[in-house]
Amino acid sequence: MEITSSAFQSGELIPSEFTCEGKNVSPPLKISGVPSKSKSLVLIMDDVDAPGGVFTHWLVYDIFSGVNKIEVGGSIEGTYGKNDFDQDAYGGPCPNRGMHRYYFRIFALDRLLKLPWSIKRSELDREMKGHVIEYSELMGKYSK
Repeated sequence: MEITSSAFQSGELIPSEFTCEGKNVSPPLKISGVPSKSKSLVLIMDDVDAPGGVFTHWLVYDIFSGVNKIEVGGSIEGTYGKNDFDQDAYGGPCPNRGMHRYYFRIFALDRLLKLPWSIKRSELDREMKGHVIEYSELMGKYSK
């Protein structure tokens, strides 16, 4: 399974359009090689270099396993969790200082989670445990 973007390559800078200094819209993403036995996908974007620890920017679960692309600023048919900006939406990179790494991770699960809207990352992690078939990640960097 693989997650890629036409806007940036893994390890490269995320264009400002997709950050708090730009349009703050999600970048285009392509998902390929999803295992055929997958029942749903989970998409998580987080900043691993945030001063207080990992900061979640985007959380979507119960995505149809046949989804293979997400357009620029596109909404995803799935259930949105609450990011660390306290929003049920994408929140672009917005580091306070220095270069930060942002991971876009896609997980293939063996079931639908059927969780309510707006759950937090910790609850999602708990519910995913033991149900991940495969995952992939795309890392981009950003600095103000």
